[in-house]
Amino acid sequence: MRGLPGSHFIIITCLLACSICASAQVRISGTVYDASRHMPLSSVSVLSTSGNGTTTDSMGNYTIVVQATDSLIFSYLNRPTVKFPVQIIQNLIHFDISLSVPVKELPIVNVLPRNYHMDSVQNRKDYAKAFDFHKPGIGITTGGGGVGLDLDEFIGMFRFRYNKRMLGFQKRLIQEEEDKFIDHRFTRALTRRITGLTADSLIQFMRLYRPSYEFTQVSNDYEFQEYIKLASVEYRTGGPARREDPF
Repeated sequence: MRGLPGSHFIIITCLLACSICASAQVRISGTVYDASRHMPLSSVSVLSTSGNGTTTDSMGNYTIVVQATDSLIFSYLNRPTVKFPVQIIQNLIHFDISLSVPVKELPIVNVLPRNYHMDSVQNRKDYAKAFDFHKPGIGITTGGGGVGLDLDEFIGMFRFRYNKRMLGFQKRLIQEEEDKFIDHRFTRALTRRITGLTADSLIQFMRLYRPSYEFTQVSNDYEFQEYIKLASVEYRTGGPARREDPF
């Protein structure tokens, strides 16, 4: 069997290489700064032309996985940047950029003495007995004397009122913890910034479209903010806007 001519082999090799490159995914990381390049910007939307997205954290850092043929767009306060083709980005690990946002336009940051995570840990410590409580059953003990009943567990089975009260208190504590976690992410400041709603409209929207604990727990910042954005469209128009809280 005769082999392919050299020119044909080169062309086929190039086509295969291009096909592999086109379908490859790359991970890009970096930091977004303000115009002075000294102040990191949080909550900046980082989007790819293929649809992937994320937001910068409190230190302005981001990481996103995109196609090699994608371009990146950064958006802050509804001001999108130009597109940055992935193929021309030389340093994928440190693709830092600065946005034309003067310091006076940056949102005010309130420094609080405590935060949700600290309060949650302290709450678990304060009510450890209730959080760790389980309904007693017939316990079995083993030792040098053989197998026997765990008397504490056995006696506890008949403390019906105490058990019911402790289980009810535990359920209430867990519910309060879940509600505080939703409040920690579904804040008025974030919702107002995304939806533009104020006063009574903002309160009504947050009551009607309060996300579930499960969705709040598993969604990333981009998915969570996209839910609020689409929910606001539904709220204003009175029709579905393809929002998705799967829980």
